[in-house]
Amino acid sequence: MDWVLFALIAIPVGAVLVFMLIPSRYPQLVRNVAVVSGFALFVLSVLVFVKYEFEGGNGLRFDLQLDWLENVAFLGENGITYHLAVDGISAPMVLLTGIVIFAGVFISWNIDYRNKDYFVLLFLLVSGVFGVFLSLDLFFLFFFYEVAVLPMYLLIAVWGASSNFGTFTRTKEYAAMKLVLYLVGGSALIFIGIFATFVEAGQGTFDLPVLGAVTYDENFQKAVFPLYALGFGILAGLWPFHTWSPDGHVAAPTAVSMLHAGVLMKLGAFGILRVAITLFPEGAEFWAPVLMTLGVTGALYGAVSAMAQRDLKYMVGYSSVSHMGFVLMGLATLTTIGVNGAVLQMFAHGVMTALMFAMVGAVYDQAHVRDMTLFGGLAHKTPRLAAFFAIAGLSSLGLPGLAGFVAEFHIFVGTFRAGYEWAGVLGILAAAITATYILRMLAMAFFGPFNERWAGLKEMRRGEQFGGALLIVFIVFMGVWPAPFIDRISESVEFILRV
Repeated sequence: MDWVLFALIAIPVGAVLVFMLIPSRYPQLVRNVAVVSGFALFVLSVLVFVKYEFEGGNGLRFDLQLDWLENVAFLGENGITYHLAVDGISAPMVLLTGIVIFAGVFISWNIDYRNKDYFVLLFLLVSGVFGVFLSLDLFFLFFFYEVAVLPMYLLIAVWGASSNFGTFTRTKEYAAMKLVLYLVGGSALIFIGIFATFVEAGQGTFDLPVLGAVTYDENFQKAVFPLYALGFGILAGLWPFHTWSPDGHVAAPTAVSMLHAGVLMKLGAFGILRVAITLFPEGAEFWAPVLMTLGVTGALYGAVSAMAQRDLKYMVGYSSVSHMGFVLMGLATLTTIGVNGAVLQMFAHGVMTALMFAMVGAVYDQAHVRDMTLFGGLAHKTPRLAAFFAIAGLSSLGLPGLAGFVAEFHIFVGTFRAGYEWAGVLGILAAAITATYILRMLAMAFFGPFNERWAGLKEMRRGEQFGGALLIVFIVFMGVWPAPFIDRISESVEFILRV
C-alpha cells in the first residue's frame, strides 16, 4: 500500500505535466484530464482511509522511505529521506483533501479564461497539500508546505475578484499579496525552528520519528515551540495574525476558496500537532494557556465579525477564523478528547466550509452580488441550493447529526476536563453566536418573501450539484457515524501525548 501514498503526490504532479502539454485551444480536454485526476485522488484517499489499520504500534502505516541525500558532510550518515507514511491524524486529512479537490474540479468547470494555467496551479497546490500530510521528513514537509502555499498568489491575483465597499475597493491583487506576505513570514519562523531542532537533536537527520525519540532540554523546548506554533498558526488563522484569511477567501475563485478554507488552513493546525506538540511536549505544556487564550479569542472574534457581515463570502471567511479558533482550543487542551476534537473539527470544518463557499459561488455566478440583504426567498427559485446551504450552515452551528456537532462536543468536553472552564464557557458563547448569524443569513437570503429582482435565477449547474452532494455525504456520514474517524484519530493522539 505504500505505492498509494506515492501516487497521491505523483498523480497531481503528473496531471500538471499533462496540462502543460495540452494546447490551450482544447479547454474541454483540460477539464476532462482534471476530472480523471480528481477522481483518482478521491478514490485513493478513500482507500487510504478505509485500509488504515488503527490498532497497534505508533500508528504509522504504509511506510515508504527513499534515500535522497546521503553522507552529506553537515548531515551525517542519515541524510534526508523521502519518508512517507500515514497515521490516524493524517488519514482523515488525506480523505478531506481528496473530497475537496474532486468537488472543486466540478465547481471550476465553467472557468474559461486560461483554464489550463488555472488547473496547473490548482493541482500543483494539491500535490503540496498531500505532501505535507504524508511527509515524515521535516525537510520535505517544509518543501511541500511551500508548494501548497505559493500557487495561491497567482490563483487569487489572476482568477480572483475584487470587492467593493462603497467608495473603497479591496482588490484581488491586494488580497493575494497580503496572503503571501503573512504566510511567508510564518514560513520564516518554521524554517528557523527546523534548523534549530536539527542542530539540537544532533542526529544528522530531519526524520520526524528519529527526532521524536530525542529528549530535548526543557528550556530549548520552551524557546522553539512558539516558533512552530506561530509559524504554522498563521496559516491556521491564529488571532491576531488572521487578517489575511477573510480577504484571501473573498478574493479567491470559488474552488480555490474551497481548498483555501477547507484544506490549506488545516495544514497550519496539522503542523502544530505533527511537529510542535509531538517533538516538544514540555514546551507545549508551558505555552498551552497562551495558545488556548488566542484560540478562544479567535473563536469569539471570528463569530462576532461574521455576524457583522453583509457579504456572504466575508461571513463564511470570518466563520472559518472562528472555527479554526475551536481547533486551536482543542490542541491547547493537550488531552486525548480535546485533541481528538481538534482533528475532527479540521475534517468537519473542511467539508462544511467547502460546501458553503461552493454555494456562495453558485449564487454569485448568476446574481453577481453577494450582499445577503439584497436577496430574499431564494429557496422559491433555487430550492436545492437553499437546502445545500442550510445543511452546511446547520453543521457549522453544531446541529446534532451533522459533522460539526461531533467535533465541537469533543473540544468543549476536553476544554473543561483540562481545567479551562472559562475558555469552555466562552467557546460555547462563540458557538451560540454562530447559530445567530447562520440562522439570520438563511432567513434573510433564502426564506421569507421572494424578491422579484431574482426571478431569472436558475438552479445550480449539475457539476455544482454533484460537488455539493459529495460534500454533504461526508458531513452526514461523520455526524451520524463518527466511530471510523474517532477510532483512527484517538490512538495516534494518545501516542503523541504519551498517555
